[in-house]
Amino acid sequence: MTLSTSHHIREQFEHCLAVIRQASVEMLLLLNVHVSEGKDPRWFLEQLDSARLALGGWGAVAKKLNLNDAEMSDFTLQLRLLQQRVPQYESGQDVSENQLIAAMRFVTALEHVRLQQTLLTYSTELAAGNEIQQQQAQKQVRAIELMIKGLIQQAWPDPVRLNNHLKTLFNADRVRRWLKLGEINDILSGMMFSELAQMLVDKREFSRYYSPLFSDPMMLTLLVEPRKTLQTFLNDIRQIRNSIAVNQRLSSAQILLLDNYYSQITRPVQRAFEEGRTRINPAGLMSVDASELHSFWENAQKMDRITGGDLFEVRDTIEKPTQRAPRTQEQRDQLISGLLWAAVGVMVIAIVMGGFWLVTSGKPPPATAKVEEASPTQEMREAPTSRETLTRMGVTWDENNFRSAINRNDTRVALLFLQGGMDWKLSWTEEAMAAEHDGVLELMLRYRSQMVEEKPCRRFINTLSHAMSNGESLTSLRKQYLKAFCTVPAVVKRQQHDADMATRRASAQPDDSTKKWQSIQTAIYDVIR
Repeated sequence: MTLSTSHHIREQFEHCLAVIRQASVEMLLLLNVHVSEGKDPRWFLEQLDSARLALGGWGAVAKKLNLNDAEMSDFTLQLRLLQQRVPQYESGQDVSENQLIAAMRFVTALEHVRLQQTLLTYSTELAAGNEIQQQQAQKQVRAIELMIKGLIQQAWPDPVRLNNHLKTLFNADRVRRWLKLGEINDILSGMMFSELAQMLVDKREFSRYYSPLFSDPMMLTLLVEPRKTLQTFLNDIRQIRNSIAVNQRLSSAQILLLDNYYSQITRPVQRAFEEGRTRINPAGLMSVDASELHSFWENAQKMDRITGGDLFEVRDTIEKPTQRAPRTQEQRDQLISGLLWAAVGVMVIAIVMGGFWLVTSGKPPPATAKVEEASPTQEMREAPTSRETLTRMGVTWDENNFRSAINRNDTRVALLFLQGGMDWKLSWTEEAMAAEHDGVLELMLRYRSQMVEEKPCRRFINTLSHAMSNGESLTSLRKQYLKAFCTVPAVVKRQQHDADMATRRASAQPDDSTKKWQSIQTAIYDVIR
């Protein structure tokens, strides 16, 4: 990194920090936390956590900010990533590209919050924008999309084999839809950006066909592995592309973030092109005149109107839809109940017909038969399903009611939801953990197979770490949850890294804060390793 480049990165990073500090003061004021000035990202996260405790949970914080659960979770995750990348910052110190990207991503998150909550008025502009920058951003998104198409076509040069491969990955219906929307003999032109990106970053596809092209050790290192970093970057680019497709001007933060993403994604492929390992030339894809660029985005806007927009996130793996969704436990219970009731109905009909035959034949029916045959019906009527029991209690089958039961430690209602087959997420236990509602927490642990949150441990461990830093203890129940959900190798490796970094900081700058953070990270690692 040259001196001028380093200086430019540091200037942009310090501008991002200035925006974050200003936004933190306004946001905390809205959450009834009064501060005189904003500080570093770790301080902001600690203040948000204090607001969470005061308001009664992240749900209340999200309501104040007009965010839904997913948006609130994404916001806190981005802030935690930033504070991990930048635990402390002194003006003038060196800044890496990853630190700048983490800061810019959080600035775009602050933009979204401001759009959702009109009471917030802070500015997130990082530089003066112009039409040249807007056009450059359009070229970069186009180049990345064409690069992905080129890499897929290079891996699958035969269109027939590509179509069959797509049927295996997705399904025949989606392939037929892409063929209908796309150009002749070009199925990729009928796919949305998220679907193309999914082809690139899927675990199996990436390792088989694309990982050698993105093996540059200096690029795509924001997260634990290049593929995961690429997935995150492409999902952010999907949202930027959606804005361009509806003729919405990009903010300066989006433009600068996209510029960094473009460099991180295309530089490894450009090097592979120069070394003869691929025929895809990202620099050549950027060489486009105004009319060709306009034609590309005109087609993109047309496709956007047909498909209703690219609303699907770029996921970790391709999830092929099944012909029929698997039944939940509640549905299975209802099916069994229906079959039993049908059997009882057939039995009653047989009893009536038998009784009629006995009466007409002059022989009285045995009295015990009716009693014996009626008892199964009576037993069935006395055994309602979990959902029926909840309905009789005046509780509707809704995940919000389930979460409310968890938060108030209502084990009876929570048990009925769990017995009925309702899935749950680890993030739903935050308030119960803070309030030490051991009864409902132990209950949910018995139904761990119904915990469906994908990769829940980053948020869970971060929330736990900050709770411990505020004086809460690592209870035996918290240890059980860590062992139940966070002993997977990737999480253990990440926590080992966090514990090692905390140890290094404590050695380099020994004080109460760093030593406390070291003990917290090490204690969590000792539980899950």
